[in-house]
Amino acid sequence: MRCQNYLNEVFQKCNKSEKLKQGFKLERKHTYTDPDKIYEDWSRRAVVPAAGGGRTVKLTAELIQLVAQYTNAVRDRELDLRGYKIPVIENLGAILDQFDAIDFSDNEIRKLDGFPLLRRLKTLLVNNNRICRIGEGLDQALACLTELILTNSSLVELGDLDPLASLKSLTYLSILRNPVTNKKHYRLYVIYKVPQVRVLDFQKVKLKERQEAEKMFKGKRGAQLAKDISRRSKTFNPGAGLPTDKKKGGPSPGDIEAIKNAIGNASTLAEVEGLKGLLQSGQIPGRE
Repeated sequence: MRCQNYLNEVFQKCNKSEKLKQGFKLERKHTYTDPDKIYEDWSRRAVVPAAGGGRTVKLTAELIQLVAQYTNAVRDRELDLRGYKIPVIENLGAILDQFDAIDFSDNEIRKLDGFPLLRRLKTLLVNNNRICRIGEGLDQALACLTELILTNSSLVELGDLDPLASLKSLTYLSILRNPVTNKKHYRLYVIYKVPQVRVLDFQKVKLKERQEAEKMFKGKRGAQLAKDISRRSKTFNPGAGLPTDKKKGGPSPGDIEAIKNAIGNASTLAEVEGLKGLLQSGQIPGRE
């Protein structure tokens, strides 16, 4: 009862705050059983920008200090940067390498880079973002990274995944619900290029798959196949002219017929999701 009275008192004071009226919210970092500590923790808490708003939020040292920090279910220290519409990873030097896991879920991040040296970081959650590129040299900053979740982003080409090969400690990787997963030989290519991964898209990599990937990409023919399918997404170069000679047009009658047939043959939700990703990446089912 005493705890509840303390919390009610603090909330009454905070509700009068002008910052709260402007769309801010309180975050609690710790759980206490002592009511005096509860009162002290809540009464001295600063306000942080409410997650999930329409505006993007710059990742600053101040924001990092104010967001939730806690010990998660696997006893790792985790920094919660979920849902702040952050567009760019920056200023992470402010965490002083004090966290085992960082949650960047539900943001607006387009490129996976911008990390300082973080020897302690083991888990990186970046699902539900707009990742379309992965920076080079991640191993220089994230040498101990073992788990990377990139579910539901915008990776399109197999070559865009090549920088992950440098992460020698990476054992758990998810790229589900990215257009690249609909590419031919996707799983075998990732197993070949990033052999240290033991669980891909929440499915254990089997010895048979490793042998098949080795056989497929072995020798000159295999190297040529890997080169042919591992192109990267094109990036815009400032100052470069825009293409003007390409004809604008929709799919051909043959493409439309192929799409209709693929939709008619889809019998499960997984197949429908696969077709959706394939079409979003500009590919025609059965034409690759």
